[in-house]
This record gives sequence, structure tokens and C-alpha cells, in this order.
Amino acid sequence: MIELRGITWDHPRSTAPLAESARRYAALSGVRVMWDVRSLTAFGDASVEDLAAAYDLVVLDHPHIPLAAEADCLLPLDEHLPPAQLDALAAQSAGPSHASYAYAGHQWALALDAAVQSSVRRADLLPDPLPQTWEDVLSLGTDLRAHDLWLAVPLGPTDARDSWQTLCAGLGEPLGTEPDGFVSAETGIAALILLRALARIAHPASLDWTPIALLDHMRDHDDIAYCPLVYCYVTYARDDSPGHVLTFDPVPGVKGAILGGAGFAVSAATAHPAAACAYGAWLCGVEAARTWVVAAGGQPGNAAAWQDDAANRLTHDFFRRVYPGLHAAYVRPRLAGFPAFQAQAGQTIHRFLRERSDPRACMAALADLYAQTCAQPDAPTREETA
Repeated sequence: MIELRGITWDHPRSTAPLAESARRYAALSGVRVMWDVRSLTAFGDASVEDLAAAYDLVVLDHPHIPLAAEADCLLPLDEHLPPAQLDALAAQSAGPSHASYAYAGHQWALALDAAVQSSVRRADLLPDPLPQTWEDVLSLGTDLRAHDLWLAVPLGPTDARDSWQTLCAGLGEPLGTEPDGFVSAETGIAALILLRALARIAHPASLDWTPIALLDHMRDHDDIAYCPLVYCYVTYARDDSPGHVLTFDPVPGVKGAILGGAGFAVSAATAHPAAACAYGAWLCGVEAARTWVVAAGGQPGNAAAWQDDAANRLTHDFFRRVYPGLHAAYVRPRLAGFPAFQAQAGQTIHRFLRERSDPRACMAALADLYAQTCAQPDAPTREETA
């Protein structure tokens, strides 16, 4: 019997569907798949090269693709899957999920899971209409306090950084639009000021919360009515989950929310490349996405699930409500140095929010960091393009 070992991130949205997939695929094909887990922090920070040396299958975040490709530690799936099958998966992609794993002319992973920063609310505490602009959000935060309720935002280092990127993109200038690949000082500072304004009216624990910590709190307590920026989790939108059901929608303005999700990659060192690729294509395909992946608590990277009536009945229309934001998501720059930028930028922005320091100094530090980690040697300077 062929055996494959994989590594994923430690949350039921990932672990439950993968466990179900292993059971089903063993019965279908005779291939045994075993999954280990790593923390969500490690999912964003761990070396894909190290993971690929230890596992056949790696579930990863798309900004790691350039480093992994340059390290030659993953299989280019376009060389191992039939073109028609890969084209079908591309056409079925939930938003830009599939394309986010393409780099240097190759497809390095399949869209296993799709996510995007969204807004979330307790519908029993905050009925329609929702805030449509960031000015509306700030006004809502003040209004909620008059009713002993809070607006909240997860603003730990990772999510402060991601929310800043969403705000830059929402202001019309995602990272990568400047000649040097970064963002203009004007837009970056405006996004920092808006993020600071949100932090000032948000629940006091916001600076310490991750998305899961915030969503758990909203599910279990009655003091937070709304959050404008958080990664969407279908597990909180189901009646079979504990506590209150949460309602997800796109962020104010809809466009430019940062793309999340997870990709299915195959190690270049696997002894069973054909079996590993076949399992991935089956797992990410239409039939699995629409049926048992959603039933098991998954959030597929295949758009068939997001448009499926049964999937939406099970999740209070989670998929349909969130999809406009996913379709218009911002994809982070695919540069080998970007993971290093992300890791340090989060600490810089979090410190700015906690210390309420000068946004111009914070932006200057971010620009310097980007130049150190991500600047392309042959990229023109701003002076050369002026």
C-alpha cells in the first residue's frame, strides 16, 4: 500500500476535512494518507523547505511559493497533472485562490482552502444595514458604546499587518503598485491612521487578539456586535457549532481585502509523485468541494462550494455572502523576500498601534524594511520613473 504523510495547520477547518479525505481516499484508491498538524503561527512562518524534506504533502500559505520554488523543494504540478485537469481547477477557482500559487511559469500548489478578510457580526446584536464606508464603521463604533456594546478588530502583529495591507488596497493602492513594488507614503500613512482610529474605539483586548480568539469571544459572549476586518471562518457560521452563529460579509467597500486560504503542495522529495498529485486533484475537485468537504467543516478553494445551495443552507449563506469579497481580493506580492517582510512588518505596525507613535515614522520603517527584504535588483527607483 502506498503511504503519504502530510502537514497542515491546526484548526478544524483544515483537520476535519483532511481526516475525512484520508478515510474516503483509502477506500477509493488504496492509498493511505496521514496528516500531522502545526500551529497557525507556524503555518505562516515555518520554512516550507524544511517541511518538504520531512513530508510528502505540504499545506501552505501562498506568499511562501517563491521561496519554495527557488529552493526547488516542491513539484511543479503542471508537469505532473494533465493540462485539462489543471485548466479545470483554474476555471473553478474561488476568486484568485488558484492563481495565487502560480509563480515563474509553474503551478506549485492547488487551491485547497479559500479565505479572505471579511466583516463579521452578531446579527442578533447588529441587524442590517451594515456600514458601507470606513467613516460609517468609526461612527458605528461610537454608537455601539452608547448601548454597552463594542466594535472589535484582531490586531495582534500578524493581523495588524494584514489589516494594514487590506486598507492600502481598499484605498486603491495595494502593495506592488509603486515602481519599487511597495506603496506610496501617502496611502501607507492614511491606512496606518485609519487602523489606529479603529484600534482606539475597539474592544480593549483587540491588540492581543488573533482572529480565532476574537471569533471565539463573539460566539461565547454578548459584548461585541461587529468586527470590520477578520479572516472568515465557516466553522462559526454553522448551527452545529457551539455558541452563537456569526454572520460574515465583505469588508466595507468590498474590494481589496487580503486573500488568505491554503494551498496543497507536493514535496519534490516524495517517493510517490503520481499518487500524491492524483490525491490533491481529487481533494480540490468539484465533487469533493460541494459535498463532503463542506459537510466536514471545510472552506474549499473550489468555487463550486461557494455557489452551492446545500452548502449555503448548511452555513446560513456564509459562502454566498462572503464570495464578492473573495472574488475581489488582493493577492500579496509573490516575492522571495515577502515572508521576511511580513514577519517584521507585523511587529512594527503592532508597536505603532500600542505606543500610538508617529505614523510617518512607522511608514518610513516599513518602507526601509521592504527595501531590505523585497526590492528587486533591477527595479527602477522612484527618481528614475519620475
